[in-house]
Amino acid sequence: MSIVQGEKHEAILDAAYSLFGSKGFYETKMSDIAEIAGIAKGTIYLYFKSKEELFTAVTRRDCGQFLDSMRAALKIVGFEERLQVLADRHLRYYYERKEHTKLFFRTPNNDPDLMEFMHQFFREYTKLVQDVLEEGGIAEPGLHAESFIGMMDRHKMDIMMNPSFNEQELEKRSYFVASLFLHGCMAAEESGRPVLVNRSQQQ
Repeated sequence: MSIVQGEKHEAILDAAYSLFGSKGFYETKMSDIAEIAGIAKGTIYLYFKSKEELFTAVTRRDCGQFLDSMRAALKIVGFEERLQVLADRHLRYYYERKEHTKLFFRTPNNDPDLMEFMHQFFREYTKLVQDVLEEGGIAEPGLHAESFIGMMDRHKMDIMMNPSFNEQELEKRSYFVASLFLHGCMAAEESGRPVLVNRSQQQ
């Protein structure tokens, strides 16, 4: 892809990201994307065969940037700080997209390529969190990773649904999630027994 082609490709993705986020997939027209990108409508189809393919490309770029940013930040901190980084970057991702919530709520959920990519992304992200926990010596890192992400996903809904959510609240919640999770894990490890009785092991 030439420099000019690359610039057009990025311009299309930028325009699509903005409109998909503010209007939603079904309400966005390819002609509107072309207008904002400063190109002819037909030019879009030289890069993307359909609006579904374009939406998936927008999602791929966005998720890829999220993972790259997360990995870069995790390289320079220790275990406890890594949990803080994970929580902060996860919640900040949605905080920075408060004006683009329709990227998540109005999507082509019946598109198989998008669904396949999202499953792949969630597996990759969960593995990233799992690796951090495993390196920190946490037992059952897979289950803990899923639980950690689940905790953050609950807080992300407040970010996306509450117009008054601010930076201070973001920092408070990211610290709370990381601290609660870390201390809970450590308490179980130090005691040598689970806090709750595992009834499945009693049978």
